[in-house]
Amino acid sequence: MALELFRVCLVVVTAIINHPLLFPRENATVPENEEEIIRKMQAHQEKLQLEQLRLEEEVARLAAEKEALEHVAEEGQQQNENRTAWDLWSTLCMILFLVIEVWRQDHQDGPSPECLGGDEDELPGLEGAPLRGLTLPNKATLHHFYEHCIRGATADAARTREFVEGFVDDLLEALRSLCNRDTDMELEDFIGVDSMYENWQVDRPLLCDLFVPFMPPEPYHFRPELCCSRRSVPLGLQGYGQIKVVRADEGALGCICGKTTLGDDMLCLLHGRSSVARPGGELESLLCAADSPYLDAMRVMKWFQRALTRAWHRIAHKYEFDLAFGQLDRPGSLKIRFRSGKFMPFNLIPVIQCDDSDLYFVSHLPREPSGEAPASSTDWLLSFAVYERHFLRVTSKALPEGACHLSCLQIASFLLSKQSRLTGASGLGSYHLKTALLHLLLRRRPADWKAGQLDARLRELLRFLEKSLLEKKLHHFFIGNHKVPDGMGLPEAVRRAEPLNLFRPFVLQRSLYRKTVDSFYEMLKNAPVLISEYSLHIPSDHAGLPHKAAVS
Repeated sequence: MALELFRVCLVVVTAIINHPLLFPRENATVPENEEEIIRKMQAHQEKLQLEQLRLEEEVARLAAEKEALEHVAEEGQQQNENRTAWDLWSTLCMILFLVIEVWRQDHQDGPSPECLGGDEDELPGLEGAPLRGLTLPNKATLHHFYEHCIRGATADAARTREFVEGFVDDLLEALRSLCNRDTDMELEDFIGVDSMYENWQVDRPLLCDLFVPFMPPEPYHFRPELCCSRRSVPLGLQGYGQIKVVRADEGALGCICGKTTLGDDMLCLLHGRSSVARPGGELESLLCAADSPYLDAMRVMKWFQRALTRAWHRIAHKYEFDLAFGQLDRPGSLKIRFRSGKFMPFNLIPVIQCDDSDLYFVSHLPREPSGEAPASSTDWLLSFAVYERHFLRVTSKALPEGACHLSCLQIASFLLSKQSRLTGASGLGSYHLKTALLHLLLRRRPADWKAGQLDARLRELLRFLEKSLLEKKLHHFFIGNHKVPDGMGLPEAVRRAEPLNLFRPFVLQRSLYRKTVDSFYEMLKNAPVLISEYSLHIPSDHAGLPHKAAVS
């Protein structure tokens, strides 16, 4: 107990002694320590303020960079949106343009319901066409002009055809007798084409155009290649093709005896010694271009000219007239000269058939414009003359009695011929007139071609030509024309080809185009006077109409 009391007293004494109020001098350093602490705190505060300022500057810099990045991103997004909007607008414009073009082609190529409603309705696309300078005479004058000035002038066309065909048969038979069947070309029967065989010839003297197909001797054969069947073809060669000369035994069995030299002790088991394939032949060197397997049109024409000369010398003693070449630049142009001084021209044109179709390769056509001259003599012009004759024959069967389609073509061709003699030849030819008529025949219904509609259809034909001239666009009737009936039997490559513009030379030759347009309007201006001058004597009771012109 005493010990515990002692411990309590000791604790109390110790607490009293250590109380700070009893010893103030011992704690005199406290204020100094506080000032030092305050100084340190102030220094630390200054450091904190400086650090805060640095951090604020860093935050401001980062905010500025972020704002710049956001601005750049917004500009890029806006540009992308603008580009997307522009691409969308361009796509919409292209689609709208294609829709308008398809609509225009459909309405231009096919008759509208209004067109089928009556004989006097105009075709779509021709409304409002100016056709300045044309005032056709009345129907009676026009019909009288046709009967006396055109039909009467060509009444002996049948006799002319008969005489020329008989002579050509004899000439080709003589040529065949002079040819070696093993080495020379094989000539087939001629084919009559163009206006004399379509019954719309108007020019004097009457001129017959005859195709003479020929085939190579065995073992050769011709392999035609159409330019329009290629993926990419120059616009100037759309109506051309090439003809490759191929040996029938080349590559058939894969034999190499004709491609290498066999030793004296070696023998080809396929061909033997006497039938070894020759690496080259006379046909290639005679008719093909140099270092080329393709037929050369100029060499073929020279060969044909020499062959005709030999054939004529063989039979000349049988006839009382002379035969001469009409034009030096056209070897197939021939002329019969009678002792009376009269002459009878005709054209014999060597051609090559394209497979089993009625399409032919020709070196040239005297009255069918080929557009631009081909760049190579191995390019052959495609002729659809047989197809055109067949189309006119089929169409004529569906037209009314006394149809005026060929009458329109004859009158227009007559006016063009007279104008060419006045102002010289222009870029417009009779083949363009026929092409325009074929397009109208395909668009118009048969009832629109009655004989009483001659003046309306003639005016429409001339208006169609004027519109085509102003647009510098007249499509070939067969190439790329999907509206041609399937029964015509056109090669599929021709149907799928791009349309061929016969007026493309006008786009490239401005002077030719200006001359052609001026000549065309001059022809329209002179037409009424010319027709009236040829129709001065008209019977008061004249009511005769042109008979139906059937295509033989």
